[in-house]
Amino acid sequence: MEFERVMSMQSQTKEQISMQEPKSPLIPGKQGRPGRGWLTAVVIVAVFAGLLVSGILERMHVSAALRAETAEVAVPTISIVSPQRAAPSQEIVLPGNVQPYVTAPIFSRTNGYLQAWYFDIGAHVKKGQLLAVISTPEIDQQLGQSRSNLSTAEANLRLAEITKNRYEGLLKTHAVAQQDVDNAVGTYNANKSIVEADQANVKQLEALQSFEKIYAPFDGIITARNTDVGALVDSGSSGGVKTDLFHLSQVDRLRVYVNVPEEYSQATTSGLAAELTLSEFPGTTFTGKLVRTSEAINFETRTLLAEVDVTNPTGKLLSGSYAEVHFKVPGKVSTYILPVDTLLFRKEGLRVAVVKDSKAQLLAVAPGRDFGDTIEIISGLQGNESVIVSPPDSVVNGENVQIAQATTAGGAQ
Repeated sequence: MEFERVMSMQSQTKEQISMQEPKSPLIPGKQGRPGRGWLTAVVIVAVFAGLLVSGILERMHVSAALRAETAEVAVPTISIVSPQRAAPSQEIVLPGNVQPYVTAPIFSRTNGYLQAWYFDIGAHVKKGQLLAVISTPEIDQQLGQSRSNLSTAEANLRLAEITKNRYEGLLKTHAVAQQDVDNAVGTYNANKSIVEADQANVKQLEALQSFEKIYAPFDGIITARNTDVGALVDSGSSGGVKTDLFHLSQVDRLRVYVNVPEEYSQATTSGLAAELTLSEFPGTTFTGKLVRTSEAINFETRTLLAEVDVTNPTGKLLSGSYAEVHFKVPGKVSTYILPVDTLLFRKEGLRVAVVKDSKAQLLAVAPGRDFGDTIEIISGLQGNESVIVSPPDSVVNGENVQIAQATTAGGAQ
């Protein structure tokens, strides 16, 4: 097509030249000059060559521009992000169960009927305060009988003692036989043992009688009352079902139990500060301290049981509540945070693409904790890399790239 266009232009040029060239009158007997024919041929050849060169140069220029544009379009335009160094300490939030520091069900140690109770649920009691009285007429009668038996045994012991002393005195004058003395001494010892047994029986019944009165074992709050006046109270000694009369909890100090994931188990040690937040107290935090752990990972949950103690002098926190426990655990300063869309999953392993001298380079990295939209990188980065965001799956080492914009790991441009 280019050649035909050039030939057409050449023919048009010839026609124009022939039209513009003055025609000399023919003189009879005289021919035209031969030099003008050569000049015309040279001009025609020069015009033809100029047009040919111009077409070739134009075509070369268009091809070069097309190649440059194609090469420019072939270079992918990417966005980069800078790795963000992990904080020296990071906060983890875990669910916790608030429990009383001391809690105890109050049972009866004797059988009988409840005669009276003096505190209901929610009552604050002090150690040693009387909570209830149980009527035990059978024990009272048994105690009276035991005391009578003890009095009889003591009288027999005194008589045996007098007889023993008398026979020992008569033995010195040989007025009685040795056998009689031995019998008197044996009777005395037997009566003495009977007295001791009766005394023990009386003490046992007195102890059972003392259980008629239920006292608070420590300062706390009555959280349950499971009996009423006239109810049958069974100590369980006869095989019956034991029921706690009261439930007492000490709430001026609370225990909060937290299950710490295994990866944080080495960082959660005794003395670590903790903050509690509860939904019923928006904007309010309660300070506690981690005092002990189970020192063992639970096989089923892969967690470490930890106890946080919280002071509660006003009783504002209620036992049994659900709380969120905030720990600030030491972090690994050599780790970095990257968006998850910077990762490349190759058969060789996990990779990230970085930009170096306008070329892509793949680096092998090791992941740490997954935070959802970001992930921790524990090895493979120095912190000064320009990491490609959403790299193409076909990216390879040494591929040319051009940067559109740069952001931080937190998303700021």
